[in-house]
Amino acid sequence: MAKINVLSFAVANLIAAGEVVDRPSSVIKELLENAIDAGATKITVEIQRGGIAFMRVTDNGCGISAEDLPVAIRRHATSKIKEASDLDGILTLGFRGEALAAIAAVSRLRILTRTADAEMGNLLESEAGNVVRVTEQGCAKGTTVIVEELFANVPARRKFLKKDSAETMAVAAIVERVALSRPDIAFSFIADGSRRFDTAGDGKPENTLHAVFGRDFARRMIPISGSMGGISVSGFIGRSDNVKANRNYQNFFINGRYVKSKTATAAIEQAYTSYIAPERYPVCVLHIDINPEAVDVNVHPAKLEVKFSNEKLVFEAVYGAVRSALSQNSDRPELSLDRAGATPSPRSYLPLRDSDAPKPKQLTVESMLAPTSSAEQKTVDIPASRPAQPPASGVGGRMTADQYRAALSLPPRQTVPAAEVVAPARRETEPIPLRREPAPVPAPRSPMHDVVPPAVSVPVTEPPAAPAAESTPAVLPAYRIIGEAFNCYVLVEQGDTLLLIDKHAAHERILFEEFKAKLRQVEGAAQLLLTPIVVTMSGEECGALEDYREELAGIGFAFTLSGTRVEITQIPGGVSAAAAPDLLGLLAAQILTDRGDVKLTRDLLFERALYQASCKSAIKGGRVYDDGHIAWLVERLLALPDITVCPHGRPVAIKLTHHALDRQFSRE
Repeated sequence: MAKINVLSFAVANLIAAGEVVDRPSSVIKELLENAIDAGATKITVEIQRGGIAFMRVTDNGCGISAEDLPVAIRRHATSKIKEASDLDGILTLGFRGEALAAIAAVSRLRILTRTADAEMGNLLESEAGNVVRVTEQGCAKGTTVIVEELFANVPARRKFLKKDSAETMAVAAIVERVALSRPDIAFSFIADGSRRFDTAGDGKPENTLHAVFGRDFARRMIPISGSMGGISVSGFIGRSDNVKANRNYQNFFINGRYVKSKTATAAIEQAYTSYIAPERYPVCVLHIDINPEAVDVNVHPAKLEVKFSNEKLVFEAVYGAVRSALSQNSDRPELSLDRAGATPSPRSYLPLRDSDAPKPKQLTVESMLAPTSSAEQKTVDIPASRPAQPPASGVGGRMTADQYRAALSLPPRQTVPAAEVVAPARRETEPIPLRREPAPVPAPRSPMHDVVPPAVSVPVTEPPAAPAAESTPAVLPAYRIIGEAFNCYVLVEQGDTLLLIDKHAAHERILFEEFKAKLRQVEGAAQLLLTPIVVTMSGEECGALEDYREELAGIGFAFTLSGTRVEITQIPGGVSAAAAPDLLGLLAAQILTDRGDVKLTRDLLFERALYQASCKSAIKGGRVYDDGHIAWLVERLLALPDITVCPHGRPVAIKLTHHALDRQFSRE
């Protein structure tokens, strides 16, 4: 039997350092957190060779006094906490007192610092965790930490580092995230003598977003702001045309601390259901402010993981804020035309003008809990579904817009006064410049015909009833239908903008919103089973069902548990008995994986079942349809500006500005 040895202090220090410092980026992270906790308003980060050879972090914070300087690099020495009870409400980024000790143990370290009330500063030098000297030295107020020859005394760890370029990118990612977390602090990042980016530190998140990710990326972000249950959610989320192939652009900050949260990730990705393609991931910079006593940050050595006392509440707050912002967004992607031979403009880090910055959408608890369907949020006197046969046409089979609206018993279309319109409006008596033979269109199939739950049938012959208080006709902006391209894209002139509408994608989204509204009419109904359905689930799944028994009963499920045996005695209305076990199993799995809400998960599963029905029922690109169909589609789309993407995430319309065309033809 091997003898048990007590490790020396030096060896123990090296082991502890491995938990906190594993590469240059982790060193930069710890030093930046110390600088922020010191109250700095300006921080500069400089590295060479990816940080392996040299790292320097300079701040203008409160500094370290001469008597505290030698203590600062000892293990478990910190000014952030004092008592055990302080761990219950941590407000600072650092608190363990291990960062400087871990960094000093595996490098050559110098700390130059001065407090505001001191005439001279002090310089501490250490090697491999041992203090070499402490001397007086003149310096500015604040602290400068210089780290050289990282892992020089631990060659086994140094050989696992990546190339200098890869380490540089890892450091840049850390500085970017920290900069995004504190727009009120000016950050500068210099790598190998080249300045990578600067942030203004003016407290405007949109300016920091612009400096870090560039102008184009920042313009395709949607600001959000809302709160629920004492949890505040704010920041930016990407539009449907600003998505990525991975989750690297998802940034979550809990009380200013960058974290990786499965709960927040699941919430935002579920909120984007029917707004982006399934294989794509949303981008975000979300700040979640929560009572420090409701979150435990003392979970991971690098403080990247946290635990919430109520995961469900956090999920609902993030989901509600993101979904509401998406449903209210009316920005359509813009088609840009570059002049031949033009040199692309360099990346700019100047702050955005106030007129450029998108205005945040102020949300309330009521708006976050309200239905997010576009069809429910807007009420217009336009038919909710296209007619099976076009109305009787005028002379020669042609029909004006007024004739079409009169046939549908609609009030005359209201237009914007001519003084407010840039482009000339279409005259009411002018026929739409489309001459097509009517094409029969098949009636929409039941959206749940082939998928779970198969028993739900959604008729679309009548629009959903609107509240009496909101039954005012929509005032549409003046527009002119120019024609169709390739029997697929409808060209509409609206002010100084040309809209290119994908008629299939637009109609698909309109039908999808109608189907969702119809599904809500059967909500709350339940079916009692004469013979229980018996299924077997895992112990974890049964535990999830027991924990969420009340929520599952709220959507129509009733069951008894005996070990891993589940007897289903009641199922939701509209769900067939054959589909019920699979639906209950999916709900249990989703609860375990995403910590989501039961009703929300059910609704998302139902939404996915509507995708195919909406796609099959919509008019098809490449086919010829009569003028009435096209006129109805354009008016319906313009009346609901928040319909920007189809359920599969493709844009329904792209805008081309008059200015972009003038620039293309050198008319500016």
